[in-house]
Parts: sequence; C-alpha cells; structure tokens
Amino acid sequence: MTKAHHPIASLLGMALLLGSAPALADVKAGVDAWGRGDYQTAISEWRGPADKGDADAQFNLGQAYKLGRGVPQDLVQAEKWYKKAADQGHLQASDNYGLVLFQSNRRAEALPYLQASAQRGEPRAQYVLGTGHFNGDFVEKDWVKAYALMTRASAQQLPQATTNLAQMDRFIPIEDRRRAIELAGQMEQEEKRIRTAQIGGLRPSQSTGAVQTAQLPPSRPATPDPAPAPITPGVTYADPPKTAPVATAAPATTPAPVKAVASGDWRVQLGAFSDEAKAKSLWNSLEGRVSALSGLQPYLVKAGGITRLQAGPFATQTQAESMCKSVKASGNDCITKKR
Repeated sequence: MTKAHHPIASLLGMALLLGSAPALADVKAGVDAWGRGDYQTAISEWRGPADKGDADAQFNLGQAYKLGRGVPQDLVQAEKWYKKAADQGHLQASDNYGLVLFQSNRRAEALPYLQASAQRGEPRAQYVLGTGHFNGDFVEKDWVKAYALMTRASAQQLPQATTNLAQMDRFIPIEDRRRAIELAGQMEQEEKRIRTAQIGGLRPSQSTGAVQTAQLPPSRPATPDPAPAPITPGVTYADPPKTAPVATAAPATTPAPVKAVASGDWRVQLGAFSDEAKAKSLWNSLEGRVSALSGLQPYLVKAGGITRLQAGPFATQTQAESMCKSVKASGNDCITKKR
C-alpha cells in the first residue's frame, strides 16, 4: 500500500524517504531558485531527486512543464511527473493530475481524482464538479450538489465560481439553493476533517519542498457534448461558444425576469458575516421574501474577515431608504450605504 506523502517531510528531512539528507537540500535549493525566477537552476536541482523518487521534486517538475518555465511547455511531461508524485500520495500532485486529465478530455480517469480533491476542499476541482453536476455532464445532474460545490469554490475566492453562481441563481429554485447552502456548510466541515486526517491540517503548499500549484487554463474537448442546461461550463471551452446552449427542458421553477438595474452610488446593506456562505444564504432567503429585491445586483463586500451583503445600485439615498423599508417589513435589518 502506498504511504501518503506528508508535506512537512520536506521540513523534517527527506532522508526518511530517500535515505540521504542531501536530496532535501537539492529540492529546497531548487525552490529557492524558482522563487528568484532562475528556472533552469531549479530544474537542474530537481532532476536528480525526482529520478530517485522524491515526490516534491516530481511535482515541481510537473509544475515546470505545465507552465513552460525552465523547460519547453509540455503537458505530456507535466502529466507524467504529476502522476509519479500522485502515486506516492502527494496531494497537490493528485489535484493537478486530475485537472490535467480532465483538460485532456479523459474524464472517466479524472473523476476519482477530482472527487477526492473536492472532498478535501480543492476549489478548482469543486468548480469542475459543480459545473458538471449542473449540466449533467460526465456526472449525474444534481442542482443542489452543483450549487453547494460552486458555493464552496466561490468561498475560496475562485472568481469563475462566483460568476457561475450568479448564473445558477437564474435557474435553480430558491428552495434548492437553501438546501445547497446547508450542504455547503456540511461540506466545509468534512473538508476540515479530511485535511486534518491527511495532512495534519496543513495545506500542501506550506511545504518548503514544493512550489505553488499551477492554475490550469480551460480545456476544449474535441467534440463538446450538447449542454442540457442553460449555462456553459467555464472549464470545458477555451473560448465561449458564439451562441449559448439551449436547455432541453425548462427549469422546475421559472425565475422572475431580471430587471434592468439603474446606475448610482447608493446601496442597501442587509447584513455582515464572518462566513461568506451565510451572506449568500441570507440573500437567497430575502430574495424570496422581498419582491422589491428582484433584479437588484447583490454584492459581497470584503473587509478583513467580514463579508458585508449589499444590494443596489440606487441613484439616490431616497430610493435606497425606500428599499430598506421593504426589507425591514420582512423582519430583516437594513441600512443605506454610499460607495
């Protein structure tokens, strides 16, 4: 059975894995060179340890080939080195290996890696799976799970996930969104439990023997499958299609048409939370109770560890105050804010 690769092995001494202390020095020296932008030196430092089986060095070579730094860009070589490290239990390598497989349209091979990555909180994998579950593409169609996964990816600051959430809001019934927010909270707790069990609560990028994970660009399958749902998965196409795919069936609940939003510097603030998911949950709840909010743009405004939920814009303070009266009538607090 393969032992899980522990990220702090690089800090405590790779001699436990490779049988010699100099290997760690080579890997760490390569990381330092990479940080200086001296990619060729980094590659030369990693070659030996990688050939001898050092998982951090193998992952780092995968990164170099994926990004084309110090070596010509080569996804075949990147995949090869990611797999070698992943087979030793290197979590970052497993994350990137699954995404590279998906990018190559080898979705059946990618799926178990993506699912494992998503379960421990990897936002790119959550985004890919969330899109798949929304469209019923390579996984079963499940809008509650799709929205929950996209919520988790968005909460971890993946911008394309936040964009997809806004699109999903147009089609997923509000009751399903509420269930998804609850599921997202459960997912977050499970992610913490799994990470603690696998890597002692540390993210793999905290190792001094591995470079930061690469952000993978969207992929383009040779022949895209017809999309049964109204949004296009951002991870499936390198460029958006010229015409939006058409849904094969109408949503279970037809959302109210989005109204044109006026311009202006005024907003209403509906709450402030330490958990972004709670801000989104409040918006979903209020949108269903306060019809006047329909068509307004929600904003999640970050300030330190606090996420403020705002809506607008309004041209005048009077308009914002009128909206606050409607919100307060529903039992929720509301104040006006100028940007």
